[in-house]
Amino acid sequence: MTTAEAPTPLPGPGLAHPGVAQARQLLPPLLRDRVARLGSELGAICAYQLGLCDAQGEPAQGHGGKLIRPAFTLLCSAATGGSAAEVLPAAAAVELLHNASLIHDDIMDGDRSRRHRPTAWVRFGVPRALLAGDALIALGFEVLAEPRQPATAAAIADLAGTLRRLAIGQDGDLRFERETEREIAVDECLAMLGGKTGALLGCACRMGVRHAGAPPGWADAFDGFGRHLGVAFQIVDDVLGIWGDPSVTGKPVGSDVRARKKSAPVVAALRAGTPASAHLSRWYASAEPLTDDQVGTVTALIEEAGGRYWALAEADRRVAAAWDLLDGLPLDPAARRDLVDLTTTLTARRH
Repeated sequence: MTTAEAPTPLPGPGLAHPGVAQARQLLPPLLRDRVARLGSELGAICAYQLGLCDAQGEPAQGHGGKLIRPAFTLLCSAATGGSAAEVLPAAAAVELLHNASLIHDDIMDGDRSRRHRPTAWVRFGVPRALLAGDALIALGFEVLAEPRQPATAAAIADLAGTLRRLAIGQDGDLRFERETEREIAVDECLAMLGGKTGALLGCACRMGVRHAGAPPGWADAFDGFGRHLGVAFQIVDDVLGIWGDPSVTGKPVGSDVRARKKSAPVVAALRAGTPASAHLSRWYASAEPLTDDQVGTVTALIEEAGGRYWALAEADRRVAAAWDLLDGLPLDPAARRDLVDLTTTLTARRH
């Protein structure tokens, strides 16, 4: 299961979101400066992964990457009285760690394309891509530690704990993919998503609040807010991985089904206890490659067993639970509206 990025390319309106626009204005210069510390060759791989340059090392036009998680860091800081200048290193650290996880996930999952171009390991080889992922993690901690702000020590601990949770989540994902005889419980799947995707967005939101000097307890509330949203985003991404438009997702039709990925809709469908569930289970237990017609058959079974309906309902439930955690907090009204708008943009995509 590939980690969600935006989770996938945003539609036009999302690209113009003020929080995203701010991240895309402020972050690239800082990211370029830090990546330059890696030297020309390793730095070029990291810059390619971050969307700062093309495969030939030429500067990319416009912004680098989607910068959704840093946008949440900036918006959560603004919502709780912080400044963009103070929280910018934390936003950069989140983006660096996110891209490190994408490099490693692409290698483990064997994914050959991301953002409509070859993944780092396909373009530069596995050994150098692994090294680039490690370098991005190191840069993340370095950029976070340099300002020596009052929140720095706590933020470093946040980032370290998030890295641990990301590793546990990815390990669960890999374990699910190789287990063919045991049915995975829906709660297990959701817990895995909480580590694989929810942890980093929770950290992004938490660090925004930490650097704003918000009252005690607010960081925990925003961490939970981000975790719920992260799971919701990943579930929507899983839906798009099965039923999405390839021109939007950047994936071939039926790629997740063809790979027999046990994404959230699939797990829900397998555990639904219907005749379609039993039929679907037989398809997933087989190691035979699926033809195009068989991909269509399996996709229809996932829907018939209720996988898509459950996934979209769970994503909506998670968004509601996220906002419940912030109810009653005296947030900046404009920043709160921007958070609502960005959340809606990212979770309302269904095709």
